[in-house]
Amino acid sequence: MGRSIINNRWYRLLPVAFITYSLAYLDRANFGLAAAGGLRTSLHITGSMTSLLGAFFFLGYFIFQIPGTLYAERRGTRKLIFRSLILWGLLAAATGMTRNIRLLLLIRFALGAVESAVMPALLIFLTRWFTRAERSRANAVLILGNPVTILWMSILSGYLVHAVGWQWMFIAEGLPAVLWAFCWRRLVMDQPRQAAWLPAAEITALEKQLAAEQHDIRPVRDYATAFRSTTVMLLCAQYALWSIGVYGFVMWLPSILRAAPHMNMVTTGWLAAVPYVFAMLLMIGTSLFADKTGKREKFIWPFLLVASIALYASFASGAGHFWLSFALLTLAGATMYAPYGPFFAVVTELLPENVAGGALALINSMGALGSFGGTYLVGYLNGKTGGFGASYLLMSGSLFLSALFTVWAVRRPRFYKGAGNPGQAASSL
Repeated sequence: MGRSIINNRWYRLLPVAFITYSLAYLDRANFGLAAAGGLRTSLHITGSMTSLLGAFFFLGYFIFQIPGTLYAERRGTRKLIFRSLILWGLLAAATGMTRNIRLLLLIRFALGAVESAVMPALLIFLTRWFTRAERSRANAVLILGNPVTILWMSILSGYLVHAVGWQWMFIAEGLPAVLWAFCWRRLVMDQPRQAAWLPAAEITALEKQLAAEQHDIRPVRDYATAFRSTTVMLLCAQYALWSIGVYGFVMWLPSILRAAPHMNMVTTGWLAAVPYVFAMLLMIGTSLFADKTGKREKFIWPFLLVASIALYASFASGAGHFWLSFALLTLAGATMYAPYGPFFAVVTELLPENVAGGALALINSMGALGSFGGTYLVGYLNGKTGGFGASYLLMSGSLFLSALFTVWAVRRPRFYKGAGNPGQAASSL
């Protein structure tokens, strides 16, 4: 493909996808800053209820993940995400407008339901615009929306909570998604052939290359067959365990830092942003090397293992060594984010195109279940034990098991014609 098509796709599509995912992540992750900034005190609720409010998002996310993704796969990503942007922006703002606990639980659940298909839908979108050799980098740019958002959100939200309170923080950070919905609808097309900015010859070349990449992958009869495959089940378990570590970290890092002596919300916000600076750099470097070598699985499990060890070491360093513990937390945060680009590229390489979208949704929904568990259990353990030790061990252990499941999953027979024993690939289904 020519240089112009490469530049056009990267410059036109990836910034839009990045901003969209950033806004989605903003409106789910700022709850952690609100929890550390007075939400519990203002609403007169227990630590367990605060954990449940944070985790309820992932229940809606889990239940509606597959239906939403199948809609995006059949009807188009553009329409689904346009509507989702408007709804989740309004729901996020509504979080700051009510003090009724039952209504807040309902809003958090609905926010998860509305956002549920965004991540897999955007991944499907990228598979239709970027080739296999580019996919780790494209995925990494998309998922960079996660650490980049937490970086600036931690700083901004810290100031907003300090200046105007957690309620106005939710309102101020929810409304931009509504405005962005109309930018998304104008800038994005579902398929290359719909893009007026691409010459016909380049559209043909891109679609031919994408079709050729599917030629050597065995077709799968239906979603049920794919979902029963050992490969998909292992990837579901791996991503659920990974998400326990990630979301336990994301949602409760501000509270962990806030508990340190002489720590105010502004300082908490700045320190909470630091791990995500290193996460961004490591994600970019990892995706570049993964695409260059083509051995993407080797860029997943080692980072998860390091994250597991760093979290445990942070706990073991003790409360009397704050800066050592914080440095290890920074290492853990960076390494648990690093493999996202290669991971989702591996998923689309392991599975045929006709079931890849549904499988991505299933894997991501298991991640949502892990996220629910991580968010709730870390908060529950913190409240039950009066400290953070048990939750550190939960996150560390989950990441360690995730690393083991990664090694197991990628070594299973793939769905490629002629790979290994001729009957092997089919038998794994």
